[in-house]
This record gives sequence, C-alpha cells and structure tokens, in this order.
Amino acid sequence: MRKVLKAFFLFLSILLSSFGLLFSQKLYEKRTSAYLITGTSSAKLNEFDQMLMERGISGLPNRYQTVGLGVQSRLNDLVIGFELYQNSGGNGRFDDFQIDYRTSRALVNVGYSFTEESRFQLIHYMSLGVGFLNFQMLPTDQSNQIGEFLNDPGQGFILRENNIHRGSSKYGDFLTEIGFHFSYDFDIPGREEAISLIGKFGYSFSPFEGKWTLNGVSFENSQEGAFLRIGAGITIPDRNFFYKDASISLSFLNGFHFTKPNKLNAQLEEAGLNPFEGSPSNLGLKILGQNEKLLYGVEVYNLAMDGRASDFQSHSLNSLRLYGNLGWKVLQVDNFATGALGGLGYGNIRYTLTQDVKPDFPELFEDRNYDGYLRNGGLMAKPEIFFEYGLPIQDGRLFDIVFSTSFGYEIPLANYRLADLSMAGFMAAPYLNLAVGIRP
Repeated sequence: MRKVLKAFFLFLSILLSSFGLLFSQKLYEKRTSAYLITGTSSAKLNEFDQMLMERGISGLPNRYQTVGLGVQSRLNDLVIGFELYQNSGGNGRFDDFQIDYRTSRALVNVGYSFTEESRFQLIHYMSLGVGFLNFQMLPTDQSNQIGEFLNDPGQGFILRENNIHRGSSKYGDFLTEIGFHFSYDFDIPGREEAISLIGKFGYSFSPFEGKWTLNGVSFENSQEGAFLRIGAGITIPDRNFFYKDASISLSFLNGFHFTKPNKLNAQLEEAGLNPFEGSPSNLGLKILGQNEKLLYGVEVYNLAMDGRASDFQSHSLNSLRLYGNLGWKVLQVDNFATGALGGLGYGNIRYTLTQDVKPDFPELFEDRNYDGYLRNGGLMAKPEIFFEYGLPIQDGRLFDIVFSTSFGYEIPLANYRLADLSMAGFMAAPYLNLAVGIRP
C-alpha cells in the first residue's frame, strides 16, 4: 500500500505543478514526437523458479526483452504521452515442452521537462496503465493436422490474466512506471521534422499485491523490475512548430472486419465443438505524421473473436496487425480533409482452445495436458481512404481533437496456416475503422 500512495502523490504533484505552469503562460511552446523503442528489464519469477529447482530444472532467465512504440507531446513544461509495450520473457525447456511467458502494457505518461526547447531533452515522468500476462508450457512442435489437433487439443497448458486474445478491452490490473526520458535531435535537411535518439531508464511495478497470481503461483515479477530502453523516432521541435501543416497525431480506433472464419468453423463443427459467431472487431491505435500533404505513420490493432467451444472449454481466434503507413492528403477544406494511405506490415493468426478448470501448481506442472494453441504469421498489405474532421481547441493553439473514418481492404501475403488449414481467406477482407484522437 505504501508504494501505491507514493506513486499516487508523485503523479498528482507532477500533474498539478505542470498544469499550473502551463496555463500561467499565454504562449505555448510545443513539441511532439513518435518513436519505436526496445530494451531489457530485470524480472525473476521466484515462486515458479523455486518449483523448477526442486525438480532439478534450471529456472527461467531473470530478465525480459521489450519492444514498443509511443507518442509524446510537450506543452510548455508539461509532457503527456502514450506507450504500448510487448515484453517477452526468457524460455525454458522440460522434456519436449517449452516454458515461456510474455506480457504487454498500455501506459499513459505524465511528466515534467527539465529543459527548455533545445536539441537535448530531459524529462522526469510517471506512467499509469494496464497490462496482460500469458504464461504457457506447450510442445516445441505444433500439430500439423487441424483435425487431429481439435480431437485431442490437450497438449500443454496456457494461463492468462486479462486475456487480450479475447480483445484489447480485456486489458486490466493497475500498473505503473517511474523513470527518466532523454533524447537528442538531429535535423533533417529541408524538413520540419528531426530524427530523435531516445533513452529511458526507471522502474516498473505492480502496486497491488496478488493481482498477477495464476493457479496458486505469483507472477508479480513478470510486471516489475528496473529497465533500460533505447530507441529512435521522428519529432517536430518547437523551432519548427509554427509550420501549421507539420504535425503528429495519436488516435484510438475501433472497427469492423467483414469476414468470417468459415473454414475453421466447419472443422470445429466436425470435431463436435461450437463455431465462432459473427465477425471480428478490432481495437487499436494509429500514430500519423503529416508534412504538407505527405502522410506517414504506424498503426497497430488487435482483432478478436471468442466464445464457448463446449460445456467445459473456451476458445478464441485472435490476430494482431502492425502496419507502417505512407499516404497523401488529397483535399483539405477548412477543418475537413480526405486522403489515401497504403500500409505494409505484419499480421498473425492465433487459435486457442482451453479447458475452463485446471488444477493449481505443482499438480498442473506434473499433469499438464489441458490446452491447445496454434499460431502463424506473415506479411500483410492494405490500401485505405479516410475522411477526417479536426476540432480546434483554443483556436488551435493547444491541439485539435480529430474524428476520422477509414475504409480499406487487407491483403495477406502468406498462407496463414493453422496446422494444415489455410486462413488466408479469413485474413483478406474489407474493413471500416472509426477513430478519435489528438493532434497537437
């Protein structure tokens, strides 16, 4: 509880002092950035590693690797941002099984800049957000026949907390970070943007005990530890911010994909399992930079379907999409605009079939055949057109609230097989996205 109070009061003090400084001045110094980042953190799964060592098995490596993306805006000395991280823990082996874990986090950052606008930035920040945890012990080789897999899916076990395979809205359980963010800019000749090299260090933790306990074993340390991250991105510094057609926006999107897993549903029914109903929806974010009419950015979203497979089993069909986008704004009339984007990136397809009731450790470790999991991935491409409206706040001196609609078609550039079943037809589909965001 002490950690919670300390984190809360630090967050509150940063927020209040920063807003006081921001609105005490009539002139706004602005800076906005988008970046990709990677790094490492310390994390030892004490309880699970102790159980392994009691059986003469080495514990898992005491660290996890991080990749992520973020966007950050500075108004005077107040810094506000958003980051999305994927963390992969170390692997272990036992017989023909692989043991590993991964987590992901969605965080809102609030901080204070120690530096005025210059090439060098130093920021003290605190992050508040939510997370997801996946721990699994599965065979090293996947099934190669979909029929055999569905008839006997109990090939290991999967434990999940805040299961985003059922949709990103399932994120949960409070997480926080405290740290420092520093960066240095390198101008791009003839451009308003600059390249920014970034470093971050600090400490991540889960302030409430017992929130990351799975089947009788604590996995708290999967969400904790000191971290060091480095990265690079694009920034529009204060000295170039007067140029009204240069911007970087962050939007949260929700959409619909007009497709159904018909081939998989046929296999499920043949195996005596319930099919998936309806079409997948997505939830994600889009970072979009603009310079005059040129558009560029990154987009990530998570498609999900889930339901009851049988009276004692659940299943989910999930697909993560990550795109790099490039496009052109065709028309701008006052606050209305329309344009086109093309995206090239990565997509995966993941099917999970789990038993609802499993024993606690260590019995689960000894009798482990309960759940099944199939996955595949490859390249994706998409064209889309969009329409947007920007609502200025304080006549555009602070930021615009941007409302947008986009229509597109996703094209798989791989077979996306689940065992021997091709899911390319499911991945290829038109979509409609609705988004709302902020453009400083």
